[in-house]
Amino acid sequence: MSTPASPQPSTSADAIAPAWHTIVVVLIMLAVSGLSAYSRGLAQLGHSQSHIGRYATAIVMEWVVVGFIWFGLRLRKQHLRILLGENWGGARQIFRDLGVAVLFLIVSNLVLSLIGHLLKAVPNDAIRNLLPHTSSEIAVYFLLTVTAGICEEIIFRGYFQRQFSAWFKNAPVAVVLQGIIFGASHGYQGTKLMLVIVVFGTMFGMLAQWRHSLRPGMIAHFLQDFSGGVMAGRFMK
Repeated sequence: MSTPASPQPSTSADAIAPAWHTIVVVLIMLAVSGLSAYSRGLAQLGHSQSHIGRYATAIVMEWVVVGFIWFGLRLRKQHLRILLGENWGGARQIFRDLGVAVLFLIVSNLVLSLIGHLLKAVPNDAIRNLLPHTSSEIAVYFLLTVTAGICEEIIFRGYFQRQFSAWFKNAPVAVVLQGIIFGASHGYQGTKLMLVIVVFGTMFGMLAQWRHSLRPGMIAHFLQDFSGGVMAGRFMK
């Protein structure tokens, strides 16, 4: 009598989580975006209006989403590391990824500046009101941008891009779709900047697809958010 075969992990061409799970993740991201647009800033729990309270809430929410993604992966006998990609070697690879990240930011910001100029997209009050000013705000903002660099790359360029590639058997379609959802998840920034962020997210997707790794994107994402936020906070006191 033969024994039943145990479930095997899916291949890279297979969906990494159930379809219902991906739909729920999309709805969560859109709901958070809608809440941020309604509250004109990062969503917060309770009645705290402080920068640090909003930063802390955003950090918790992003890790909760990554935790839910981990749950979806486990339903298909997958591990979170499948989303991280290849090339996670030693110091030499880290410095190479840092160089790639810096070059990516230079090129992408030139592209985004042009698009922003054409759309006449400028930061709104919601963005300006979230910039860090005090040393304590900058410290928590640092944790927020580290979280965003890790979690958002896992969510969009890892989970969504990998899942859509399996569904549509088309990497460019997956790159564009995750970029659209990435832009749509930034409701508090307004319609014009959301369109700019769609392009930015698509470029991040192209980077991940080229490098077969999320690390360059994580580094670039953190550098963009932290340096941009801190410098803007200094000039907009």
